[in-house]
Amino acid sequence: MSTVTSVAQRPTPTVRRQELGSAVVRFAGDSGDGMQFTGSQFTQATALAHNDLATFPDFPAEIRAPAGTTFGVSSFQINFGADVIKTSGDAVDMLVAMNPAALKVELPALRNGGLIVVDKGSFNERSLRKAGFKSNPLGDSSLDAYRVLEFDISAMTLEAVKDFGLSQKEALRCKNMWTLGFVYWMYGRNRQTTVDWLNQKFARHPQLAKANIAALNAGHALGETAEIPHGLHGFTIGEAKIAPGEYRTVTGAEALSWGLVVGTKLAGLQLTFCSYPITPASALLHTLSNLMEYDVVTFQAEDEIAAACSAIGASYAGSLGVTSSSGPGIALKAEAIGLAISAELPLIVVNSQRAGPSTGMPTKTEQSDLHQAVFGRNADSPLAVLAARSPSDCFEVAIEAVRIATKYMTPVILLTDGYIGNAAEPWLIPDVDSIRFPRVQFRTDPAGFQPFLRDPKTLARPWAVPGTPGLEHRIGGLEKDYDTGHISYDPINHQRMTEARAEKIRRIADDLPPQTVEDGAEKGRLAIVGWGSTYGPINRAVSELRKKGQDASHIHLRHLWPLPKNLGELLAGFDKVLVPELNTGQLTTLIRSRYLIDAQGLHKVSGQPFKINEIEAAARECLEK
Repeated sequence: MSTVTSVAQRPTPTVRRQELGSAVVRFAGDSGDGMQFTGSQFTQATALAHNDLATFPDFPAEIRAPAGTTFGVSSFQINFGADVIKTSGDAVDMLVAMNPAALKVELPALRNGGLIVVDKGSFNERSLRKAGFKSNPLGDSSLDAYRVLEFDISAMTLEAVKDFGLSQKEALRCKNMWTLGFVYWMYGRNRQTTVDWLNQKFARHPQLAKANIAALNAGHALGETAEIPHGLHGFTIGEAKIAPGEYRTVTGAEALSWGLVVGTKLAGLQLTFCSYPITPASALLHTLSNLMEYDVVTFQAEDEIAAACSAIGASYAGSLGVTSSSGPGIALKAEAIGLAISAELPLIVVNSQRAGPSTGMPTKTEQSDLHQAVFGRNADSPLAVLAARSPSDCFEVAIEAVRIATKYMTPVILLTDGYIGNAAEPWLIPDVDSIRFPRVQFRTDPAGFQPFLRDPKTLARPWAVPGTPGLEHRIGGLEKDYDTGHISYDPINHQRMTEARAEKIRRIADDLPPQTVEDGAEKGRLAIVGWGSTYGPINRAVSELRKKGQDASHIHLRHLWPLPKNLGELLAGFDKVLVPELNTGQLTTLIRSRYLIDAQGLHKVSGQPFKINEIEAAARECLEK
């Protein structure tokens, strides 16, 4: 057992390494090969090496697809470097393929001349056939355009853990640790964070911890001692120049959870989160359920409708009700959201968008639900809609959602997606005490109280907690009298109430900061307008275009309804407007109808995020016309 410790602490000998500005690495294998865990551990080590980074976990919808099949491949991509990183990367520099199916699926993403690290021990006749290979790509010329490192990782792992009394099945589960150790060596990463995590994870099963650490060290040791072909001696990447402060790696689901908690605490409220599990929204429930010490109540309902109605009940009782789902679940919640609009109660609805329609591709990302968020309810039922642009941005957007919901007594839909929710990036931990946020003032004075007596500026009705003496009132989905709040079927009153609810949402625009340009001039030939997770690739594409002398600007929207008051004037300052979206043109339609601008769409619905070069190519085409 002492050899495990000695290898873990062995200093890495001085080797000649190729210096890189950035690198894109993708780990790929069966959904049971631990690729997501491997990628997350590499992410932690990379963050501690002071690189900037962005990740892209990509996994199949099946809980456990048949082993060795192409539709069961799970992958994790990370783009890291000494420069500012805003996307998970276009072309992959290094592909780690644990079996033939992983190689088959992920090879198209690898750049020419890229590096493949492959477990040749998994390339048997059966696995090749299941992956759809007619011949072994390791033995023919199909990989000549790449550099290939072949290791029998399975056999090497079994050898590394043979002293720990594991079954062969248990031993082979350590393959990902052997692979991680080798990749750690390739990029000069420190293994200690992973060693510490393994000791903590398997504290009750020390033999498993020791076996995984032994595999990790064996992979690293191979890099130290083996003769690597093609003149490869590993890589080095300098530290990123980032603002000083305390950072941590954060996923979108984590940042969103913490933002909701901070927002409700600053407002002086309890957070009541009511949800029903659905991919990829479930991570929010998982995270918030561990934050009970911050006055968070979580409730897993029996279905989507119950979850939404429970959250509305919590808001009626003086808590802040929050519910979450993905597109199919949001459809089921639509009537309840209409109830919250009619009752004019604060409610936050988080939509982690995924590819549809119906069940669609539940683990693949898509900006599928903008129209659903803005228009997807019966009758005229407007509400506020926000969108986060990155994992770390989820924190600020969640706080903004709390502010709007409580100030204007309205539901707010917060749009994120599968990419943002699962991806990770460094996050500068903010000083929460410096955040200015108004505390909620419940109505307590019974003098002149009416449940729909509106604030003259915001048109928000008072928030009266049930049980407050003298503030007894009735509430529900039936139309209310504008003056008394009693049930009313009067046609003139219904016209007045419908207009008042719409005007309340319009007035939110008076409370929003002017829309700004992220990069480029405020007037020019081309504005590329985006929302949500398209931020990174658009921003990088515009940056590249501007470096090459092209007149392009980037505008990115956080507030999608109501739209910022100056947006129309801002867009009118450009000759052309291009809107890249992971849908078939939902924001494009909104802009065209709202401002009568001939906005052009760039649409992608493959379940994958945009690449920088896709947006850059579309922008060049616009500029050349």
